[in-house]
Amino acid sequence: MVPKADFRSYYGRPILKEPTWHALDIAGYFFAGGLAGGSSLLGAAADISGRPGLVRVARYGALGGLALSLTGLIHDLGRPARFVNMLRVVKPTSPMSLGSWLLAAYGPLAGLTAAGELAASVGILPRRARAVARLAGFGAAGLGAGVATYTAVLVSDTAAPAWHDAHEQMPLVFAGSAAASAGGLGMLCAPSAEARPAQIFAALGAITELAGAHQIEHAPRLSAEAYRTGRAGTLMKAARAATALGALGSVTFARRNRFAAAASGAALLAGSALTRFGVFAAGKQSTQDPKYVVVPQREHAAQS
Repeated sequence: MVPKADFRSYYGRPILKEPTWHALDIAGYFFAGGLAGGSSLLGAAADISGRPGLVRVARYGALGGLALSLTGLIHDLGRPARFVNMLRVVKPTSPMSLGSWLLAAYGPLAGLTAAGELAASVGILPRRARAVARLAGFGAAGLGAGVATYTAVLVSDTAAPAWHDAHEQMPLVFAGSAAASAGGLGMLCAPSAEARPAQIFAALGAITELAGAHQIEHAPRLSAEAYRTGRAGTLMKAARAATALGALGSVTFARRNRFAAAASGAALLAGSALTRFGVFAAGKQSTQDPKYVVVPQREHAAQS
């Protein structure tokens, strides 16, 4: 009897090329971009509800997140001109092309809004300019959801099995992670009397993030294993613990205790960052082992 063929590849070499992205640059870009987009949404909600302290924290957070996100992206690209070159065309089928234009539109709005907050805090912002800055804040919030989640589409559009197979759940994870981090920042830095919207936003985001990550990790597909093993598994477990603790704190002690609110906010920020790094590590791991490519292909061929 000839034994059944196993999933070994040619000379045991990987079938897919491992992404050359650096974790600190790209996973950091995912996290910081999510923080920026989520903060813009939270800032708009705080503006409508009349919480100036939370508005200021959210809008500074949006600009800071954007700056860190672009720094990571440009550092990975090698030089700033490469980002500018991506704006030479608009390609609707390319998440990177649309994402570049989204960042290009979002950046000036987030910058104008943060500058308006800074000028208003020192009393040098005219009434008309204040209205313009406020409108820019609502514009940034309108684009914030896209900024927070387009990177989920970006990684899902690659050949990495752990990323591509999770394309239905990945936007849910990234959206929840963005909301949790933005709410966490608000809980950490905003005045306690104004932090209630941040606590709600953080709790809803954390629940969404945890639910989406659970679906990805326990999906009935081989590539889900990459999220439960190795470095990715360690990061995802740590992310789950930090996010759950932060969410629990946001709905219990955070309303009554300033230290608990700050600690919960810090835990949510850490959990969001760990989730992005865990997802990044899982995608790289899934390209290193040929079984994640060969076994599903053979199963599909046997069923057809």
